[in-house]
Amino acid sequence: MNAVYEVARGLTLLAVLSVGAGIALPGHAQPVVGTMASGADGVSPDLLNEAREAWRLKDRKRLAAASAAAQAQQYPLAPWIDYWDLGLRLNELSPTDLEAFYQRWPGSYVEDRMRNDWLLELGRRRDWTSFARDYPRFKMNDDRELSCYALLIEHQQGVDVRQRALAQWLAQRDGDDGCQLLASTLLEAKRFREADVWLKLRLSFEFNKPRAIKQAAAMFKRGTELDILGLQEQWQRYLARRANSNGRTHSELATLALLRAAAVDPAQAAERASSDWARRLPADLAAWAWAQIARQSAFKLQPEAADYYEHALKLQARAGAAPEWSDDTLAWAARSALRADAGAGRPALLQEALKLMSANEQREPQWQYWRARSLMNSATQGAAGDAQRQQARQLLQALASPLSFYGKLAADELALNLPLPPTPTPLSTAERSAALAHPGLNRGLMMIAMGARSEGVREWNFSLRGMSDRELLAAADLACQREAWDRCINASERTRNEIDLAQRFPMPYRAEVMAKAREIGLDPAYVYGLIRQESRFVTDARSHVGAAGLMQVMPATAKWTAKKAGIAYRPELMTDRDFNLRIGTQYLKLVLDDFGGSMPMAAAAYNAGPNRPRRWREGPLLDAAIWAETIPFNETRDYVKKVLSNATVYARLMGAERATLRERLGQLIGPREASAPQSNQDLP
Repeated sequence: MNAVYEVARGLTLLAVLSVGAGIALPGHAQPVVGTMASGADGVSPDLLNEAREAWRLKDRKRLAAASAAAQAQQYPLAPWIDYWDLGLRLNELSPTDLEAFYQRWPGSYVEDRMRNDWLLELGRRRDWTSFARDYPRFKMNDDRELSCYALLIEHQQGVDVRQRALAQWLAQRDGDDGCQLLASTLLEAKRFREADVWLKLRLSFEFNKPRAIKQAAAMFKRGTELDILGLQEQWQRYLARRANSNGRTHSELATLALLRAAAVDPAQAAERASSDWARRLPADLAAWAWAQIARQSAFKLQPEAADYYEHALKLQARAGAAPEWSDDTLAWAARSALRADAGAGRPALLQEALKLMSANEQREPQWQYWRARSLMNSATQGAAGDAQRQQARQLLQALASPLSFYGKLAADELALNLPLPPTPTPLSTAERSAALAHPGLNRGLMMIAMGARSEGVREWNFSLRGMSDRELLAAADLACQREAWDRCINASERTRNEIDLAQRFPMPYRAEVMAKAREIGLDPAYVYGLIRQESRFVTDARSHVGAAGLMQVMPATAKWTAKKAGIAYRPELMTDRDFNLRIGTQYLKLVLDDFGGSMPMAAAAYNAGPNRPRRWREGPLLDAAIWAETIPFNETRDYVKKVLSNATVYARLMGAERATLRERLGQLIGPREASAPQSNQDLP
């Protein structure tokens, strides 16, 4: 172990002794029994594992015994065991029981997590007096269902909550008790209108949320409710048999049916929407239908999408009001405009889509960048276009940064070679000591070290709330010293003014990564950029689909690659660092070669499989930045941007004097050239 870590262990021991003696440490409330700061060293996982197993089996007696033992022993992770114990008995507890729990673990993550759980229980009990008393103490304030319960209480007190309640309800993607109760109560009180419920249904159909559809449908009369529920599977029958019915209700139902049709086949839906009966829909509903046809078409990268969007906007103009389309629908309008006319683009459609987005969405870096590019490209030649070009340059200058994807693209556009942020002043002994003595940070790291990663991550993130830049740097340093690289990055990325790139972009296992990358001709910065996005350097990481290890390789892919490279494969090797690195880099090189060296397409293939980017490259020859922005899958689109952005920073940290994002992104992406080698169809 290095000298810094030895110092850290000594300071941790000092913190434990101080807490045990009841000494209050600077900047923190005095801990109570069981919240002592401690590293994972010297703390047995046996009691935690016993409690977790009892919790998994819902063995209340066994878990209660583990909780009593943990508190009696002043076990550092006793708060979590107590939380699991009460959680199994939540529906039997009284407010007095909860207050005692809060007093045992004040200021901790589990106190606030239990308050979250208890408030949900109080909402389901309809105990509004207890809810109103406890809700102001809920610190995370990140549960939409609780927000809906709180708004319901305000409504009961005579406060006009219509606008806030409608915003919460519409933003809720899936159904829950709190927001449903709020909406149905406000509808009964005539604070919500039937039009609001239809809007909720259109959004729920757009995002295919069956529970939300069912809850909103239940707010209508039985016949209408059954018609709505039937549309999810029998939309064709409705369009064929009942489309000619009159009245707003039937127009709304027909629109929902067209939304379902669009999700299945946008071209067929466009034919249906062009029929005589569909042209009799009210302008606002016809516009909704065409916008969803356009969205589905854009998602499938079809060239007709921009035409569909323009038609939808014309219909909406006839309605005489701004559309209530989702930001997602408008984002795909902007993307369709970027791809339109073989990549030449439609600036007017792009600008209109951006203008209609919510204020928060408009501020997103990608839309600031594309607005600037559109203004620059559509400016009139000569002096008449100078003001527009200057406006575009100002937008790009405000966005330019050496750290973010679109910040780098903006800098490249302006030919700026921005320096990386300077290294902050070294942490003082007092700053390190404060992090080492923080109970929540230490509990989080202990939970992670003992295999309870989900719980540890949540405790860690909660503990970072409200920290200054220097406190965040100290927390990140603590995690780095414990080799909890994902928490190191997580804490360091939150700083605003003091930026430590060694924390944000660490290079663990450097000798191994450099050797394996160079051995097979890969750019080490690209490998590091991919690992940082895949696993945050957690060697035993596992995804929900089964990808494992440092480079998050799927077992079937690892087995295929091992056979191809002549490497012995055993499933238990998937989380072995060296094996995972070797297999991951081998597969990445095969993918990169298959896509002619294109880093964005190889990253997309690594994330989504090679067949998808093969399809996504078909069509017009596009600016590589447009191709990346119009990747249909949200996860893959974000992944490609972050891998390339990471790689550009790593290249600079490895000594490249000028490493641009555009160099890694490339200029154009389109169909495979006729002279290129055949694609490797065996590649998994």
